[in-house]
Amino acid sequence: MFGATRSRVRRVRHGVTAVAAGLVLLGASACSSGDQQGDGADGKNAGAENGSATGKPSAVGPAPLTEEQLTAASLTDGEKIGRYTVSDYALGAPLGEDYTADPAVCQPLVSLAPGATAFDPAAEVHRKADVPDEMLGLTVSVQLRSYAAQGATGVLKALRTAGKECAGGFTEDRALAWAKYLKVEPAEAPGLGDEAIAYRFTILDVKGTLKLYEYLTVVRSGSTTLSFRAEIPGTEDVGGVPDEIVQAQWQKFRAAGQD
Repeated sequence: MFGATRSRVRRVRHGVTAVAAGLVLLGASACSSGDQQGDGADGKNAGAENGSATGKPSAVGPAPLTEEQLTAASLTDGEKIGRYTVSDYALGAPLGEDYTADPAVCQPLVSLAPGATAFDPAAEVHRKADVPDEMLGLTVSVQLRSYAAQGATGVLKALRTAGKECAGGFTEDRALAWAKYLKVEPAEAPGLGDEAIAYRFTILDVKGTLKLYEYLTVVRSGSTTLSFRAEIPGTEDVGGVPDEIVQAQWQKFRAAGQD
């Protein structure tokens, strides 16, 4: 795969600015605690209202997991899962995090990095699982991401939209090369979390000669997503993300009390 740093186009979000002018207090009694906490008629915090107005997730619901919490709930460097060994990425994340999709609606199928959807993660952790002795063997990227409010739900919705809109294929821009996704098909998703989704990709390699196969599985639990991407350099169809890797990460996540 080709790695390159690209400039991500960020959405410009316009906040709603509250302007207060000519406010004069003449002998009025002190504001009640309820008035201090909320400016809306329903007592909601003005910051939350502004967040919704700008397209950002509002500050409603439990706080998203921190990077420290995600790390504690993730697979660890050197951990063994059957024939696979878990390790950290040398650059901190998969090279594919910087790839883009054309058309843009297909982006969630390429990467869920910040900017991929309307909901940016609050924190994320990246691991990979492979067989160290197999240079051309299967590699599975395992990524945990937390979101504010309904962000994780929005991400799954964006994935489903991409799966439908991009079923006939799209182009993946790797900065130095392009890969053509010929087909996006639903795959068997695990019965884990609040919801899960899986896809099988048929991809024409960058030379335009070989058909390659990749699989993506994403599980949502509350405001956190656990994503698994299985890829192999050759033309073998591995049939899906290895279930032992998905189950191992899910059990680690549950044991950390984050499900």
